[in-house]
Amino acid sequence: MTELLKNYVAGRWVAGRGDGTLLTDPVTGEALVRVSSDGLDLDAAFRFARDEGAAALRALSYGARAALLGEVVKLLQSKRDDYYAIALANSGTTRNDSAVDIDGGIFTLSHYAKLGATLGDAQVLSDGAPVSLSKDQSFNTRHVLTPTHGLALFINAFNFPSWGLWEKAAPALLSGVPVIVKPATATAWLTQRMVADVVDAGILPPGALSVICGSAAGLLDRIEAFDVVSFTGSAQTAAQLRAHPAFVQRGARLNVEADSLNSAILAADATPGTEAFDLFVKEVVREMTVKSGQKCTAIRRAFVPAQHLDAAAEALCARLAKITVGNPRNDSVRMGALVSRAQYDSVREGIALLAQEAELAFDGAQVPLVDTDPALAACLAPHLFVQRHPEQAAHLHDVEVFGPVATLAPYDAAIGDERHAVSLARRGQGSLVASVFSNDETRLTRIALELAGTHGRVHTVSPSVAQSQTGHGNVMPMSLHGGPGRAGGGEELGGLRALAFYHRRTAIQGPSATVAATAETAAAYAP
Repeated sequence: MTELLKNYVAGRWVAGRGDGTLLTDPVTGEALVRVSSDGLDLDAAFRFARDEGAAALRALSYGARAALLGEVVKLLQSKRDDYYAIALANSGTTRNDSAVDIDGGIFTLSHYAKLGATLGDAQVLSDGAPVSLSKDQSFNTRHVLTPTHGLALFINAFNFPSWGLWEKAAPALLSGVPVIVKPATATAWLTQRMVADVVDAGILPPGALSVICGSAAGLLDRIEAFDVVSFTGSAQTAAQLRAHPAFVQRGARLNVEADSLNSAILAADATPGTEAFDLFVKEVVREMTVKSGQKCTAIRRAFVPAQHLDAAAEALCARLAKITVGNPRNDSVRMGALVSRAQYDSVREGIALLAQEAELAFDGAQVPLVDTDPALAACLAPHLFVQRHPEQAAHLHDVEVFGPVATLAPYDAAIGDERHAVSLARRGQGSLVASVFSNDETRLTRIALELAGTHGRVHTVSPSVAQSQTGHGNVMPMSLHGGPGRAGGGEELGGLRALAFYHRRTAIQGPSATVAATAETAAAYAP
C-alpha cells in the first residue's frame, strides 16, 4: 500500500486513522501517496499553536522573525528538485508551470524576509503620528499595531500547493502569528513535504508551523475570537464559511479569495498589426495555458473592439494551435494536465454550459494529446469561445470554467473609448484582476482608474513594457492580491499591507509623554 502522509500537529508527527484518500498522477493514474486527518486531537493542535508557537514567535522582533524566514528560503531553495518531482507527479505540470508555484512561493517568502529586516528590533508597529485630544496638547492618542493573540488557519486551494502556503505564511510568521495549514487534498503532498523539510530543519519554534492533510471537518469549530482564517476556493464554500459561528458569533477574522471572472481589454487604439494587439493575443493565450488555466487570476473574458473581433479570434486560434498538450515528461509538451480526472469532468461541464450561448472558435477536443491515454489522463487542450452578443449573455459573466478556457467578445468602440468594455468587465461582479493593452499610455491611465473600483488589481501594458511587464496572472508580493464582490472581498500581499490582517490596531490615549513613549521601540508601519 502507498505511504500515508503524516500530519504535523502539537509539535509532533501524527498519522490519521484509516486508509485515507489516495492521491494519484493525473496523467498516468499511478497511485502516489495517501492522506488522512481522521482521529487527530484538534484541540491539542490548536492549543499548542496558540500557547507555544505564538508565545515563541511574539518573543522575537520583526527582524529576528525575518531572519528565520530567510533561513527557510535557503532550505527550500536547496530542495527545489524534490519539489519539482512531486509537482510533476501530483499536479501533472510542466517544469515551467511548476516554477510558477514553487519558485513563486520561495520568491514571495524571500521578499517578506527582506521587508521584515527593515523593521529591525521592534515588536510593535506604529501607525501614524500622535494626535492631540486636548487644547493644551497634554492628552494625546497614537495608533499601534500588535500581533493578534491567536493563530492563523489557512484552508488552501489545489492549484498552488507551494505558493498558496508561503504567500500566506510569510506575512503571518513575520507578524508573530503561528500557522496551521490545511492544503487541498488533491495536491497536499507538496505542501506536506515543504512543511516537513522546514520542521525537520528546526528553523522555526515548535508550534509555529503545522500541517493537516485530509478533511477540514472540525477545524472552524476550534477557531476563537483572536484567530484569523484565510480561505481560497469557491464562492459557494466561502458562503458556508461566512455563516460559521466562529465569524458570526465569536468575531474571528476571515479573508476570502473566491471565484473571479477576470478580463483582458484590447483598447480602441490597439488595431491589428500594432504591437499592443500582438501583446494582447500573446497574454490571453499564456493565461489560458499556464498551469492548464488553473489559476484564480487567469483571463476568462477577453474584450476587443467589435471591428477587430474576427482578427483577434483568428490570431488567438493561430497561436493556440501551436500549444502541445499531454504528458509533461515529454519535452515537446507545453501544457500538462488538469489536477485530476474529477477536475477534468468539471471543466468539460463548464465548456458545455458556455457552448449553449457561444460559438466554439478553437476546439481543444480535436487536438491530439502527446504520450497519454485520453481515457485515463486529465489532459484537456485549450477551448476558445466567441460570444458575439455579450450584453445578452448570461454564462459569459457568471460561469468560471477553471481550466484552459476563455471567451472572446466584442465591445462598442465607435465612440472612441472603452466605456462599454469597462461595463462588460464589471458584469463579473468583482474580479481579482483586469488587464488593458494599448499603444497609448495616457489611455491606459484613464481605463485603469475606471476599472479600479471593481477590481483588486489592474494590469496595464503598452509596448514600452513589453519585456518588463510581469504578466496578467502573476501575483507579485509587492502588489495587492484579492478583489471585491464575487472575488471574495479579501486582500493579501501588497508589501507590508499584508501584515495588517495578522495585527490588531489599537488607539493608545494618555499623557503626551506616555503616548510618545509607545513609539520609541516601535517600527513605523508604512505599507
